[in-house]
Amino acid sequence: MNQELNVVATGLKFPEGPIAMPDGSVLLVEIARGTLSRVEPGGKVEVVAQTGGGPNGAAIGPGGHCYICNNGGFDWVERRGRIYPGDQAADYTGGRIERVNLGTGAVETIYEAADGVRLCGPNDLVFDAHGGFWFTDHGKNRPRDRDRTGVFYAKADGSHIEEVIFPLEAPNGIGLSPDGDELYVAETPTGRLWAWPLAGPGKLAGERADRPDGGRLLRGRQGYFLFDSLAVAADGGVCIATIIDGGVTTVYPDEREPKFVPMPDRLTTNVCFGGEDLTTAYITLSSTGQLVSMPWDTPGAPLNHLNV
Repeated sequence: MNQELNVVATGLKFPEGPIAMPDGSVLLVEIARGTLSRVEPGGKVEVVAQTGGGPNGAAIGPGGHCYICNNGGFDWVERRGRIYPGDQAADYTGGRIERVNLGTGAVETIYEAADGVRLCGPNDLVFDAHGGFWFTDHGKNRPRDRDRTGVFYAKADGSHIEEVIFPLEAPNGIGLSPDGDELYVAETPTGRLWAWPLAGPGKLAGERADRPDGGRLLRGRQGYFLFDSLAVAADGGVCIATIIDGGVTTVYPDEREPKFVPMPDRLTTNVCFGGEDLTTAYITLSSTGQLVSMPWDTPGAPLNHLNV
């Protein structure tokens, strides 16, 4: 793997959720700033929308709107010039799914609950070809307890939301296979990546003796690390931002040997693909507030509703 890192932007307030846009800019959230921001190719940063709370994952949906998983906010810890997310924020009122009009910056909340159960800490999302989206609820931590959460499917127009997978251990990154027939979910504390075959929009397929919902555990790396958000490559590899040892882990559904590309930040939190032929990886280094890019040896899989 080419280790030629290019620093695109600095001074970001815990960036996550990058989206490489057709015009060469990168949309991302700044969780500690409570904003959806745009990074221009030259590194200039401008605020697109003020969301408040804790904007976490972001994705372009139908109509070109940006959808955001808002986790409701963290208390923040600063150590040696770096920032780290802590427990549930003192002013936390719940999690939500938001839609942002990129032209006006207007923010509207489209979901706060499913079947009467409040969303705790929505984290990451991915749109399918049908205009619906899957998202993870990572939950919130408090000094003596934390939430049990799962994975949801919702329609972009705000008309339907349901919890499809429950429970998981603090689910975080989520993605779809290049042909859209398999769902991938990364758990943060376990460092595991799960895969579910899909029967249609919001529907799981199959059943296994070890998991009635049909999920299977994919072959991963050994050692102690945490998984964050992810992106899927065109060859089917699932590229997962990895915390503790800091880097990007690629796990393969066909059981190939996993790969690991180190990064200069223990809190490497997200990756997306952009540039010519989707061969540039954009990576958020959150504790140091950086967006970096590098050539990737495999192109990314195109995202639904985003014409790169």
